[in-house]
Amino acid sequence: MAAKLSLSGPSDSDTSSPSDQSVSGRSVNRSLRIAEKERRKNEAEDPFVLALKYFSDVEPGTPVNGNDQLERNLVCVEKVAYSKGLHPEAISIMLEFAMSLRMGSSPCVRVLKCLIPSSVVPQEAVVRAVVWLGIGKIPISTQVLFIKWVLTVFDMIDAKDQLRAIYGFIFSFVTEENLCPFICHLLYLLTRKESGNFACIVFQGRQPFLMHLLSLYKVFCPELVTLSIPSPMKNAFRNHNSPWKSALLAVQKRNGSQVSSSSLSLTAKDKTNSRKRKHCHLEVPALNSAVNKQAQTDSCSSRKVVPLVQIHSFAQLLENMHRIELPAQMGSLLGSSLTLQFLDCVQDESALLRLNSWLGYALHEEFLFCNDAGSFQNSEEALQFLEKLLSTLHFRQEGFSSIEVFLYKFLNAWDGSLLRPQILGLMSNIPVVTSSQIGQFLFEPLMQLFFTSSLFFKCGLMECLNNMLLKWLTWHSVVFLSFCSVLYPRNITLSGFKDSVMELVHFVGRLATVGLQLEGCHSLLLSFILDFYETVCDMFLKYGLPLVVMPPPGVFYPALFAADPVSVDRLAYIMYRYKVNLTSAKRQEKLKEQAFHISRQTFHEFNHYVVVMVNCLWNSKMFHQGMGVQLGEEVLLKSNVPQYSNSFDLIHHPAFLSYAVDFHQKVRAQVHSKPWRWYLEYLFTQGYDGLKQFVQSNISWQPIAGDGGSDDLATQQR
Repeated sequence: MAAKLSLSGPSDSDTSSPSDQSVSGRSVNRSLRIAEKERRKNEAEDPFVLALKYFSDVEPGTPVNGNDQLERNLVCVEKVAYSKGLHPEAISIMLEFAMSLRMGSSPCVRVLKCLIPSSVVPQEAVVRAVVWLGIGKIPISTQVLFIKWVLTVFDMIDAKDQLRAIYGFIFSFVTEENLCPFICHLLYLLTRKESGNFACIVFQGRQPFLMHLLSLYKVFCPELVTLSIPSPMKNAFRNHNSPWKSALLAVQKRNGSQVSSSSLSLTAKDKTNSRKRKHCHLEVPALNSAVNKQAQTDSCSSRKVVPLVQIHSFAQLLENMHRIELPAQMGSLLGSSLTLQFLDCVQDESALLRLNSWLGYALHEEFLFCNDAGSFQNSEEALQFLEKLLSTLHFRQEGFSSIEVFLYKFLNAWDGSLLRPQILGLMSNIPVVTSSQIGQFLFEPLMQLFFTSSLFFKCGLMECLNNMLLKWLTWHSVVFLSFCSVLYPRNITLSGFKDSVMELVHFVGRLATVGLQLEGCHSLLLSFILDFYETVCDMFLKYGLPLVVMPPPGVFYPALFAADPVSVDRLAYIMYRYKVNLTSAKRQEKLKEQAFHISRQTFHEFNHYVVVMVNCLWNSKMFHQGMGVQLGEEVLLKSNVPQYSNSFDLIHHPAFLSYAVDFHQKVRAQVHSKPWRWYLEYLFTQGYDGLKQFVQSNISWQPIAGDGGSDDLATQQR
């Protein structure tokens, strides 16, 4: 019955009078007031809120010694800071208390060390604290600690416009000897084009941090910076092991959020020992605006600034090229091809300088300054970081000076196995090094690694050096075709470039010679070595470099006597390409089209190698007078090898013996007047084009389809 009534009759809500609704509204408002009163009561009783109120209202001159209330409130703030982090208002209150020295300088350091932000840092609080530096009462050690804190949380500051507005005031602290390294770092992060006029101020000394800041000024105002800036420079802004990093990481882990700071770990780690850091800088940061606004106007310009994070296509990139704001963290440029295109197209070189600084800092911190090197072996973070760095280098086809400086240091401590493919990949992108420095920076550490490492490392290093040479030669060919010598970097002339290439080729020749002896002329190592000399033999015609360098005997003879036919065929192809390059060079030299001269020694080495190959493979004069390999008659007779002079011709050579047997089985039922030529044609049909080109270019013979000329063979003399 009740159910029927509820279904058929109107509901209570439908029949409620206005007076009932008014009573209900008053009841809700009363509940809200009670809840708000309860919340305020809880806040009033919250020790953290009371502590903040204490530091906000404390009178100047309040004594510190014996002040139990100060100690109790400071412990409360520290507990919250190290567990949850301080919200922006708390950061403002505590920073103002510390820098104003209301209770003297003794609690100042302790307060600064517990300024662990939970989200962002208010810019106004930082500006007020910077202004307090000008009073002159804060101890210099405390000033240094404060600037370190600003550098640590720089990317967490919610805006930078007011800080840039007091750029000149901050710049005035450069004269303070103890503050100078940290002030230069802060100025480097704040500098924009309008700040370049500070370059006219004379700096004393050539410390790395000063030179790094000047290098940025020189980009914006080159006419004001007369000093020569070395390039590449070593990492100027060192890691100072600030006391906030581990605490920030712990707060980040508990809050489950990412702390956006280029000087902090971007993923939480369990171990916080500064001497056992593990990849705290290796994750590429997300692309974020530097000022956390969707659209903004530069304080010193009427142009609207567009954050790079808002650019989603190449068309937008071109349209806003001169209005794009650089991201807060330059490492985020490595995240996509679009940002790398911006890096290539933008004329603002400060972007490249900042990215170089970020890369140098990350690489040095995680691979050079970390003692726990064994942890890298299975590190997914390190692997992903280096892979992304390699893809960036391949996209830009240009390296970074910070990577080069890092590699020169890292090679001296590298064991040859740690992240080997990635390190060798980075090394192959090293730009041209002057011949006077290449030995010290590159050859000496590589030589030690090569002779003490495995076969696979030797092969990897040969491939790396071949790729390095290819990049050098490709770069030179662009310069050569553009007829623009000013493109040569580091004041390297064409003559200096040739010297560097020659040093590299000779170095590889020495490594290859000893490496083949150590590895028993292993065919895998020989293959990588021949890859290198396939590049070397075509340097003149393919890349326009007026240089011809022959392989050493320690490479030539192992390839000639190799047990696999592919190596012999590749050697024949290399010698064929040497002949083509030398012939072209000689022709142009006679016509005076090239202002260079091929030495007689080079022609002599080439002719000697060709004679040896022809006498060995064709004329069956392996151990005759004048050959590169000579053995006494008595030794040869004791070997009990019949017809030892024929041991390495195209029939009896270990590499081709199986082909000779197969050919013999196929044609033994037939009678041929010229079996030698049939055998050559048979070899050529097996895909040995290098051997075919060598024979056709160096030996007088007629193919089967010819007129049946004589079988006599002779080399073409030069």
